[in-house]
Amino acid sequence: MKTLAIYNLKGGVGKTAAAVNLGYLAAQYGWKTLLWDLDPQAAATWYLGQEPGVQDSVKKLARGKRDWKDSIRETGWPRLSCLPADFENRNLDQYLRKAEHPEFQVRRLLKDFKSEYDLIVLDCPPSFSTVTENLFHASDVIAVPIIPSQLSIRSFEQMVQFLEAEKIRRVKLYPFLSMVDNRRKQHREAGLHLRTEMPNLLATPIPYAVAVEAMGRHRAPLPVSAPKARATAAFEQLWLEIAEKLHRQS
Repeated sequence: MKTLAIYNLKGGVGKTAAAVNLGYLAAQYGWKTLLWDLDPQAAATWYLGQEPGVQDSVKKLARGKRDWKDSIRETGWPRLSCLPADFENRNLDQYLRKAEHPEFQVRRLLKDFKSEYDLIVLDCPPSFSTVTENLFHASDVIAVPIIPSQLSIRSFEQMVQFLEAEKIRRVKLYPFLSMVDNRRKQHREAGLHLRTEMPNLLATPIPYAVAVEAMGRHRAPLPVSAPKARATAAFEQLWLEIAEKLHRQS
Protein backbone atom coordinates (compact mmCIF):
# COMPACT_ATOMS: atom_id res chain seq x y z
CA MET A 1 0.00 0.00 0.00
CA LYS A 2 1.20 3.50 -0.89
CA THR A 3 0.18 6.81 0.64
CA LEU A 4 -0.07 10.06 -1.33
CA ALA A 5 -0.67 13.35 0.50
CA ILE A 6 -1.85 16.46 -1.33
CA TYR A 7 -0.76 19.39 0.78
CA ASN A 8 0.10 23.05 0.78
CA LEU A 9 0.34 25.43 3.69
CA LYS A 10 -1.45 28.01 1.53
CA GLY A 11 -5.13 27.58 0.70
CA GLY A 12 -6.78 28.25 -2.64
CA VAL A 13 -4.15 26.50 -4.76
CA GLY A 14 -6.25 23.65 -6.17
CA LYS A 15 -5.31 21.12 -3.50
CA THR A 16 -8.69 19.41 -3.14
CA ALA A 17 -9.38 19.29 -6.88
CA ALA A 18 -6.00 17.59 -7.28
CA ALA A 19 -6.74 15.07 -4.52
CA VAL A 20 -10.10 14.11 -6.00
CA ASN A 21 -8.92 13.87 -9.61
CA LEU A 22 -5.73 11.99 -8.79
CA GLY A 23 -7.65 9.60 -6.54
CA TYR A 24 -10.20 8.96 -9.28
CA LEU A 25 -7.52 8.42 -11.91
CA ALA A 26 -5.59 6.04 -9.65
CA ALA A 27 -8.76 3.96 -9.31
CA GLN A 28 -9.28 4.02 -13.07
CA TYR A 29 -5.73 2.76 -13.54
CA GLY A 30 -6.50 -0.23 -11.33
CA TRP A 31 -5.37 0.95 -7.88
CA LYS A 32 -7.92 0.23 -5.16
CA THR A 33 -8.00 3.72 -3.68
CA LEU A 34 -9.24 5.37 -0.50
CA LEU A 35 -9.46 9.15 -0.36
CA TRP A 36 -9.31 10.32 3.25
CA ASP A 37 -10.72 13.85 3.54
CA LEU A 38 -8.98 15.44 6.54
CA ASP A 39 -10.12 19.01 5.89
CA PRO A 40 -13.07 20.11 8.11
CA GLN A 41 -14.47 22.01 5.10
CA ALA A 42 -15.21 18.58 3.53
CA ALA A 43 -14.77 19.79 -0.07
CA ALA A 44 -13.31 16.48 -1.28
CA THR A 45 -16.20 14.64 0.36
CA TRP A 46 -18.62 16.92 -1.51
CA TYR A 47 -16.84 16.49 -4.85
CA LEU A 48 -17.19 12.71 -4.50
CA GLY A 49 -20.95 12.96 -4.02
CA GLN A 50 -20.81 12.14 -0.32
CA GLU A 51 -22.11 13.97 2.74
CA PRO A 52 -19.83 15.03 5.61
CA GLY A 53 -19.82 13.13 8.88
CA VAL A 54 -18.34 9.86 10.10
CA GLN A 55 -20.24 7.02 11.75
CA ASP A 56 -18.61 7.57 15.13
CA SER A 57 -17.02 10.68 16.57
CA VAL A 58 -13.57 11.63 15.33
CA LYS A 59 -12.50 11.71 18.96
CA LYS A 60 -13.36 8.03 19.46
CA LEU A 61 -11.78 7.07 16.16
CA ALA A 62 -8.55 8.95 16.86
CA ARG A 63 -8.25 7.34 20.29
CA GLY A 64 -8.73 3.84 18.90
CA LYS A 65 -12.15 3.29 20.49
CA ARG A 66 -13.87 2.79 17.14
CA ASP A 67 -12.79 1.29 13.82
CA TRP A 68 -12.19 3.81 11.01
CA LYS A 69 -13.28 1.16 8.51
CA ASP A 70 -16.88 1.50 9.69
CA SER A 71 -16.93 5.11 8.44
CA ILE A 72 -15.69 4.40 4.89
CA ARG A 73 -18.19 4.98 2.08
CA GLU A 74 -18.13 3.64 -1.44
CA THR A 75 -18.36 6.21 -4.22
CA GLY A 76 -20.20 5.77 -7.48
CA TRP A 77 -16.98 4.78 -9.26
CA PRO A 78 -15.18 1.41 -9.19
CA ARG A 79 -12.24 0.95 -6.79
CA LEU A 80 -12.69 4.42 -5.25
CA SER A 81 -13.78 4.80 -1.62
CA CYS A 82 -14.03 7.84 0.64
CA LEU A 83 -13.40 8.40 4.32
CA PRO A 84 -15.46 11.58 4.62
CA ALA A 85 -14.53 14.68 6.55
CA ASP A 86 -16.33 15.66 9.69
CA PHE A 87 -16.53 19.18 11.13
CA GLU A 88 -15.00 17.68 14.27
CA ASN A 89 -11.82 17.20 12.25
CA ARG A 90 -10.98 20.71 13.44
CA ASN A 91 -10.24 19.09 16.82
CA LEU A 92 -8.22 16.18 15.44
CA ASP A 93 -4.99 17.96 16.28
CA GLN A 94 -5.71 18.02 20.00
CA TYR A 95 -6.84 14.37 20.00
CA LEU A 96 -3.60 13.27 18.33
CA ARG A 97 -1.45 15.29 20.74
CA LYS A 98 -2.77 13.27 23.69
CA ALA A 99 -1.49 9.99 22.23
CA GLU A 100 1.94 8.47 22.82
CA HIS A 101 4.24 9.44 19.92
CA PRO A 102 1.55 11.78 18.52
CA GLU A 103 3.38 12.51 15.26
CA PHE A 104 3.08 8.86 14.16
CA GLN A 105 -0.60 8.19 14.93
CA VAL A 106 -1.88 8.54 11.35
CA ARG A 107 0.80 6.15 10.11
CA ARG A 108 -0.35 3.69 12.77
CA LEU A 109 -4.01 4.08 11.76
CA LEU A 110 -3.20 3.55 8.09
CA LYS A 111 -1.74 0.12 8.83
CA ASP A 112 -5.32 -1.08 9.31
CA PHE A 113 -5.98 -0.38 5.61
CA LYS A 114 -2.88 -2.15 4.29
CA SER A 115 -4.70 -5.29 3.18
CA GLU A 116 -7.69 -3.35 1.81
CA TYR A 117 -6.20 -0.70 -0.50
CA ASP A 118 -3.37 -0.12 -2.94
CA LEU A 119 -3.37 3.64 -2.39
CA ILE A 120 -4.48 6.09 0.29
CA VAL A 121 -4.88 9.70 -0.88
CA LEU A 122 -4.84 12.25 1.92
CA ASP A 123 -6.54 15.59 1.29
CA CYS A 124 -4.81 17.69 3.92
CA PRO A 125 -5.94 20.92 5.62
CA PRO A 126 -3.77 23.99 4.87
CA SER A 127 -1.96 24.40 8.18
CA PHE A 128 1.12 23.47 10.20
CA SER A 129 -0.01 21.28 13.10
CA THR A 130 0.31 17.87 14.68
CA VAL A 131 -1.98 16.61 11.90
CA THR A 132 0.43 18.03 9.31
CA GLU A 133 3.41 16.42 10.98
CA ASN A 134 1.53 13.10 10.98
CA LEU A 135 0.87 13.37 7.26
CA PHE A 136 4.51 14.08 6.50
CA HIS A 137 5.59 10.98 8.42
CA ALA A 138 2.83 8.76 6.99
CA SER A 139 3.18 9.60 3.28
CA ASP A 140 5.31 7.97 0.62
CA VAL A 141 4.88 11.00 -1.66
CA ILE A 142 3.71 14.52 -0.83
CA ALA A 143 2.42 16.34 -3.92
CA VAL A 144 2.35 20.10 -3.47
CA PRO A 145 0.23 22.27 -5.81
CA ILE A 146 1.90 25.64 -6.36
CA ILE A 147 0.37 28.62 -8.14
CA PRO A 148 3.13 30.54 -9.97
CA SER A 149 3.01 33.42 -7.47
CA GLN A 150 5.35 34.67 -4.77
CA LEU A 151 3.09 33.81 -1.82
CA SER A 152 2.61 30.25 -3.03
CA ILE A 153 6.36 29.84 -3.59
CA ARG A 154 7.02 31.22 -0.09
CA SER A 155 4.66 28.67 1.47
CA PHE A 156 6.57 25.88 -0.29
CA GLU A 157 9.85 27.20 1.09
CA GLN A 158 8.34 27.14 4.58
CA MET A 159 7.41 23.49 4.04
CA VAL A 160 10.97 22.65 3.06
CA GLN A 161 12.28 24.37 6.18
CA PHE A 162 9.81 22.43 8.33
CA LEU A 163 10.85 19.10 6.82
CA GLU A 164 14.52 19.89 7.38
CA ALA A 165 13.89 20.94 10.99
CA GLU A 166 11.95 17.74 11.70
CA LYS A 167 14.49 15.58 9.82
CA ILE A 168 11.80 14.24 7.49
CA ARG A 169 13.03 13.03 4.11
CA ARG A 170 12.74 15.83 1.58
CA VAL A 171 12.95 13.42 -1.36
CA LYS A 172 9.25 12.58 -0.93
CA LEU A 173 8.23 16.20 -1.66
CA TYR A 174 7.09 16.81 -5.26
CA PRO A 175 5.68 20.25 -6.13
CA PHE A 176 3.65 20.79 -9.28
CA LEU A 177 2.33 23.94 -10.94
CA SER A 178 -1.38 24.47 -10.39
CA MET A 179 -4.03 26.84 -11.75
CA VAL A 180 -1.58 28.09 -14.37
CA ASP A 181 -2.81 30.88 -16.64
CA ASN A 182 -0.25 31.31 -19.43
CA ARG A 183 -1.97 34.49 -20.57
CA ARG A 184 -0.44 36.14 -17.49
CA LYS A 185 3.18 37.20 -17.80
CA GLN A 186 3.79 36.56 -14.09
CA HIS A 187 2.68 32.94 -14.43
CA ARG A 188 4.87 32.36 -17.48
CA GLU A 189 7.95 33.89 -15.89
CA ALA A 190 7.45 32.28 -12.48
CA GLY A 191 6.93 28.89 -14.12
CA LEU A 192 10.23 29.15 -15.96
CA HIS A 193 12.02 30.29 -12.82
CA LEU A 194 10.64 27.44 -10.71
CA ARG A 195 11.78 24.83 -13.21
CA THR A 196 15.37 25.89 -12.58
CA GLU A 197 15.00 26.35 -8.80
CA MET A 198 13.02 23.22 -7.84
CA PRO A 199 14.72 19.98 -8.89
CA ASN A 200 11.72 17.86 -7.79
CA LEU A 201 9.15 19.94 -9.69
CA LEU A 202 6.88 17.61 -11.65
CA ALA A 203 6.79 18.22 -15.38
CA THR A 204 3.01 18.48 -15.81
CA PRO A 205 1.33 21.82 -15.02
CA ILE A 206 -2.39 21.95 -14.26
CA PRO A 207 -4.02 24.83 -16.16
CA TYR A 208 -6.53 27.22 -14.68
CA ALA A 209 -9.87 25.97 -16.04
CA VAL A 210 -13.55 26.73 -15.61
CA ALA A 211 -14.18 22.97 -15.77
CA VAL A 212 -12.25 22.50 -12.52
CA GLU A 213 -14.31 25.20 -10.80
CA ALA A 214 -17.48 23.41 -11.98
CA MET A 215 -16.57 20.20 -10.15
CA GLY A 216 -18.48 21.41 -7.12
CA ARG A 217 -21.63 21.81 -9.19
CA HIS A 218 -21.34 18.40 -10.81
CA ARG A 219 -20.06 16.69 -7.63
CA ALA A 220 -17.86 14.46 -9.73
CA PRO A 221 -14.18 14.19 -10.71
CA LEU A 222 -13.11 16.07 -13.82
CA PRO A 223 -12.71 12.98 -16.05
CA VAL A 224 -16.41 12.28 -15.40
CA SER A 225 -17.81 15.80 -15.69
CA ALA A 226 -15.49 17.10 -18.45
CA PRO A 227 -13.63 14.16 -20.04
CA LYS A 228 -12.38 16.20 -23.02
CA ALA A 229 -11.17 19.22 -21.06
CA ARG A 230 -7.51 20.22 -21.31
CA ALA A 231 -7.25 20.08 -17.51
CA THR A 232 -8.51 16.47 -17.54
CA ALA A 233 -5.66 15.41 -19.82
CA ALA A 234 -3.22 17.32 -17.60
CA PHE A 235 -4.40 15.56 -14.45
CA GLU A 236 -4.03 12.19 -16.15
CA GLN A 237 -0.46 12.99 -17.16
CA LEU A 238 0.24 14.24 -13.64
CA TRP A 239 -1.11 10.99 -12.18
CA LEU A 240 1.24 8.97 -14.40
CA GLU A 241 4.17 11.02 -13.11
CA ILE A 242 3.13 10.55 -9.49
CA ALA A 243 2.46 6.83 -9.97
CA GLU A 244 6.04 6.42 -11.16
CA LYS A 245 7.29 8.20 -8.00
CA LEU A 246 5.11 5.97 -5.82
CA HIS A 247 6.46 2.84 -7.46
CA ARG A 248 10.00 3.99 -6.65
CA GLN A 249 9.28 4.25 -2.91
CA SER A 250 10.31 1.22 -0.91
